Parts: sequence; C-alpha cells; structure tokens
Amino acid sequence: MWTLGNPRRAIAMMILFGILLTAGVAPAADRAAEQGVSPATAYQLAVDRAVQFLQTKGQAPDGSYAAHAGPGVTAVATTGLLRNGRGPDDPLVARSLKYLEGFIRPDGGIYPEDSMYRNYETCLAILAFTAANRDGRYDDVLKKADRFIKGEQWDESESIDRTDNSYGGAGYGKHKRPDLSNTSFLVDALKAVGNGPDDEAMKKALIFVSRCQNLETEHNTTQFAAKNPDGGFYYTPAAGGTSMAGETPGGGLRSYGSMTYAGLKSMIYAGVGPDDPRVKAALEWIRKHYDVETNPGMGDAGLYYYYHTFAKALDAMGVDTVEDGEGVKHDWRKELLTELVSRQQTDGSWINENSRWLEGEPTLVTGYALLTLSYCRPKTDRQAAQQ
Repeated sequence: MWTLGNPRRAIAMMILFGILLTAGVAPAADRAAEQGVSPATAYQLAVDRAVQFLQTKGQAPDGSYAAHAGPGVTAVATTGLLRNGRGPDDPLVARSLKYLEGFIRPDGGIYPEDSMYRNYETCLAILAFTAANRDGRYDDVLKKADRFIKGEQWDESESIDRTDNSYGGAGYGKHKRPDLSNTSFLVDALKAVGNGPDDEAMKKALIFVSRCQNLETEHNTTQFAAKNPDGGFYYTPAAGGTSMAGETPGGGLRSYGSMTYAGLKSMIYAGVGPDDPRVKAALEWIRKHYDVETNPGMGDAGLYYYYHTFAKALDAMGVDTVEDGEGVKHDWRKELLTELVSRQQTDGSWINENSRWLEGEPTLVTGYALLTLSYCRPKTDRQAAQQ
C-alpha cells in the first residue's frame, strides 16, 4: 500500500481518486482515504487516459503522430500502445502500422526519402514492428531491417578500425559521428530481432558503449576515461567528445542520467554481467544520483526520454529496489509510476515544459510515458504479459 508522504504523491493520488469517483468505481470515500489507490489501479488509469488522448487528439487520419517530425514519433507511440495491452489489429494501432509500412525502403531501412536519421527511424520502427509481429507478418521486413542497421554501424566499412573512437557506434546520418543515444537504439533493435551477445554487430556496439563511460578499463582507454572517473556515461567520445551536460574543469565529459541508464541497458543486452567493473561502476553512479523528478545532470531536459531509459535499464537488470547513496531503499517502479501519474495532463497526455529534443510534442512524450509505464506495471501484470 502506498503512503502519501510527499506533496506530489498526495496530489497524484487525489487526482486518481477523483477519476475513480467520476467513473463510479471508487471504494467508499472513507476506505479510499484510509487505503489510497493501488498501484494496479494507478497504472491502468494512467494508461487508459493516455490511450484516450492518442485516440481523440493525437492521431492523424493517416495513422501518424506528429508527422512533421518524421515517422519516429509514430513508432514510439505505437510501441507504447502495443506494450500496454493493445494488439496489432486494434484500429488505433493498425492505422499507425500501415503508416509506418509506407516508409519501408528497398534497402531494408524504414525512413523517409533523403532522411538524415535513418538509423534512429529504422530502429524505432523495428521495435514497433517487433511488438506487432505476433503472427509473423513482419518477419521479412524485420530481417531486411536488421541487415540495414548493421550496415549503418561505424566499422571497417567506413575505413576505420577498432582503435577509432567511432568504431561500433551509430549516429544521425551516414557521415555524422556516432553517439550513445543512437547506439542504444541500435542495441535495442538488434536485441528485438533476436541478436544475442555473440552477434558481431552487438560486439561492435559494446566497444563503442564502453568508451562512452567515465571509467578507465581495458575496454576504455580514451582521452576522457580518467578525467572524470565517476562511472556514469556521456553522449559520445567520437569527433573530439561531447557531453550534453558539459565538461568538468579538468576537461572531462560530465555524466548524466539518461545516457548512464542507456549505457547500462546496452551493456546488459550485450551480455555484460553484474560482476563486471563497468556494470558495478554504472550502478554506483545510479545509487549516488537516484532521482525520479529530474534527469540527473540535465534537470528537466530530456526528462521523459530519461524516464524510459531509467525503467528499461533497471528492468533489464532484474532489480526491484535501488538503494541510494544515503542507504535509503527505493521501489523504483512505484515511485516512477507515482511521478508519472502526478505529471499527466487533464487530457491524458504528458508534455515537458522544456521542449528540448522534441519533448514539447505531447504525442512523443506520451509515447515515452507509455513505454515507461510498461515497465512499472504491477508484478503480476508484468508476468502475465510475458507469458
């Protein structure tokens, strides 16, 4: 049972109780006040309201969401729906799948003509089509898309070898430097279509991911590794190195939340175990910077992208609680669910007041929130979904 120990949680629960009363399914008022709202109810209400928003305000007649931003937003929202109970033949989902099918290219990629975001868009489409592929309808599409994204990866085909800081990564456009965000999407897509740790593309991706960590090891001897050795991750060591959180006084690249969780998740998918120093260092950074209200190091910038990587990484780790730097244990699923409920708009959407990285677009942010919620659902529901 939840307690209403902080103002944001109290507001969230009051909102939920009001919705329950309106729907006519709330328990007696005195019992609700005494017991609060269960996580299962909170999860389902948040999902139902988000679906209603996408259905009534978000989706265009052609099945797209925010088409001006390319098909990636539609792929995110569609995957979020599929991961929260909607099937591929549900009209809301089917329209979006048909829209995404229109971007399938002869080379196997899934992107608009002349796109500079081919890896990003194809990887997100792979995740949507994989989630919808319950009867094998997308087997051939996924096989070709898998081959395409492997061809986009920075490796010997770009005339570089393993000593180059770009090696193994993926980026925006064939001739732009790779970054951890795009490489994380690459790893997600590789895993979704069945590539394991022994796959060559996954091995190459791990080389790049390891070099994005502020940790000097045999896997990371970049110029940045020892300058800020806190175990977190930053955006890219390629092309001179970049962190969206800036640099330390000594020229190191600052770690931040969304990339640290993206890095941790990618290492897990690539077969790195919990006893590996890279995983231990990343978890220690997470302990010290545990937060469900901000993207550590970035404030509210990229907050909902952060929530998604946060949830996906901790779920991949198989951990139910995180002990923070002060020794306080957190049930991250309950805390993240409560935070999302408190931020949901009255129309069922989510939006970030900080519009950086397109988070001023409610359909994208609602898609991120749905993806996050899929990892926050109560344990019994998660187990049933996996069967």
